[in-house]
Amino acid sequence: MNYVERFQFLTKKADNIVISTHIFPDADGIGSEIALCLAMRTQGKNAICVHEEPLLDRYKYLDPFDVIISLEDYKSFYNDADIDLFVVADTNSLERIGEGVKKLAQKATETLFIDHHPCSMSVMDDNCIDTSKAATGELVGELIQSLGVELTKDMALPLYTAVLIDTSSFRYPTVTGNTHRLVGSLMDTGVRPPHAYNMIYGTKKLTFMKLLGKVLASAQTTKDEKIAWLTLTEELLEKFKVDTEDTHAFINHLLILDNIKVAVMFKETAGQVKVSMRSVGNVDVGVMARALGGGGHDHSAATIINGTLDSVIKPTIDKIHELLESIEKNKSN
Repeated sequence: MNYVERFQFLTKKADNIVISTHIFPDADGIGSEIALCLAMRTQGKNAICVHEEPLLDRYKYLDPFDVIISLEDYKSFYNDADIDLFVVADTNSLERIGEGVKKLAQKATETLFIDHHPCSMSVMDDNCIDTSKAATGELVGELIQSLGVELTKDMALPLYTAVLIDTSSFRYPTVTGNTHRLVGSLMDTGVRPPHAYNMIYGTKKLTFMKLLGKVLASAQTTKDEKIAWLTLTEELLEKFKVDTEDTHAFINHLLILDNIKVAVMFKETAGQVKVSMRSVGNVDVGVMARALGGGGHDHSAATIINGTLDSVIKPTIDKIHELLESIEKNKSN
């Protein structure tokens, strides 16, 4: 049974379906679950999306029917309901969905992950996971179409946004002809790219531009210019009153540099440093992130390291440089 057949089989026999995504969800996870929930409802299913916390205001425009509710609200209205199928979008581990939602998933008769992140073969074989997809939203769109469900604009906008965000506006090497064919079908419902882009990235205050300028001014590179990095401190976020969600794309500005292979952003947060990595060409930053205790894709990955910017930056850049040299040496042999 391939993953499309598995999806069709499990969704067909389920009546009560709960859908979720990872904690601190991004637009790929959110858009995927909203579209899937709406599609399930067209099939007569009792479908709802549950998050550990209420959906952030910045994403509510993607959910005009309020299909995403908090765990607290779920317990108030549906706590005694049976769950035939629990679907997790954009991650392949229950450990990443929050403790409360994890307990909810464990009550379900069946659990299904729909994802495009790397995982073990055993997890891949039992779920709907395709690492060749540019975004989970791309995979969900194709799964919805496999049911013969006609995509509506209410499904298409969250799916388009999912793909837009997870490909950094279609610039990652995972984008394929199939990605654009799905995007074409989403646009056919009436989704307009300028509107979708402006809604997710939003118009910005002058303070955002000033923060971006400060962060870009922190840019540094290794001597060979193959690795470049930015730093973002808690002090700067507080000073300019910018939502940390709006800073995720700062790292992409490094990708235009000459000779760049790996872009890194160090973000200070509560005694830890989030290290985000992006790559150009065929450099696998997923391998680098795993070596540093994190994970992700070959072109986009991250980890979190305990410490301060002063204690984390130099050893991390040294380690990334060492890994990059090893990768390049192996490719030349």
